[in-house]
Amino acid sequence: MSTTPRLLLGPGPSNVPPRVLAAMSQPLLGHLDPAFLEIMSAVQRDLRALFGTTHELTLPLSAPGSAGMEACLANLLERGDDVVVGVHGVFGERMCAVAGRIGARVTRVEAEWGTALSADAMADAIARTRPRVVAFVHAETSTGVRQPVREIAEAARSAGALVVLDCVTSLGGLAVTLDTWGIDAAYSGTQKCLSCPPGLSPISFSEAARARVEARATPVQSWFMDVTLLAGYYGAERVYHHTAPISAIFALAQGLRIVQEEGMPAREARHRAAAELLIERLGTMGFEPLVDAAVRLPPLTTLRLPAAVTDAGEARIRRRLLDEHGIEVGGGLGKLSGQVWRVGLMGENARPESVERLEAALRALL
Repeated sequence: MSTTPRLLLGPGPSNVPPRVLAAMSQPLLGHLDPAFLEIMSAVQRDLRALFGTTHELTLPLSAPGSAGMEACLANLLERGDDVVVGVHGVFGERMCAVAGRIGARVTRVEAEWGTALSADAMADAIARTRPRVVAFVHAETSTGVRQPVREIAEAARSAGALVVLDCVTSLGGLAVTLDTWGIDAAYSGTQKCLSCPPGLSPISFSEAARARVEARATPVQSWFMDVTLLAGYYGAERVYHHTAPISAIFALAQGLRIVQEEGMPAREARHRAAAELLIERLGTMGFEPLVDAAVRLPPLTTLRLPAAVTDAGEARIRRRLLDEHGIEVGGGLGKLSGQVWRVGLMGENARPESVERLEAALRALL
């Protein structure tokens, strides 16, 4: 079975470069083979550098980004714990749902979709509830908002709370500095700015977060995601925990090497330039950015739709883009459904030629 090649300009996955595809085709190794464990050690080292952390417990969880979210919250929260969650899009909502299923008492701090959270509102909620955990999204994939981190993290630390940060659409496209910001647990996904296949969630836990897990009164509700058990496999002992997805780790190792070769300053500049070009070119066709420039997320731009698209049916135009031009873009989620498109220029796709191909296809259709 074969599929027609696509230009993936939606909210993820992004296109995978040939070097990463070639890495996946290498012969399999055993998950405890010394040669594979050496690759795993290099992946963990490179993830620490990319996350901007010295956290020893930094690893590629064998699951997608949503499982990374669940792993962070399930390890750090117990039934009855207070948690403050910033909600300004779908993935803040999902954090609330996960924490609620754990049995935590959730305090929501909301902002209008397409805007950033208020640091003052978050600080007020933190001071009022003195939570165990504060959780929010760095790069809200449903709205295209880049959330400033430092002030909220400082308010959380002042109250003795641990901080959980969603970096799914920022890691590899924007600078992430967990130690500088004071983040205790973070998670991401490999299929966005890292331009690797989906299926792995890089996560990182600080020593304070790890100590919290070890001090729990009850076991972590998920055996598989219990970081005290995962640490046995991903730590110095390399004790069997599960069979890691070998080929996906090969791909991530190569993807991280590509990031290192380019360097994060250049990579971040490339993502910003591509997003600016997108707004400029599609602006001449009536597409307008939803998010203010000060908090706009370069790897994923949310665009209000012109009448030419809404009158023709936005879902119909998106389908024609896919069927006739091989280009995928994302529709709006939740409150923004039918009102916006989400255009991802992530990793391998954050280049002028991606914008030019999308612009040419839209001009042909409209």
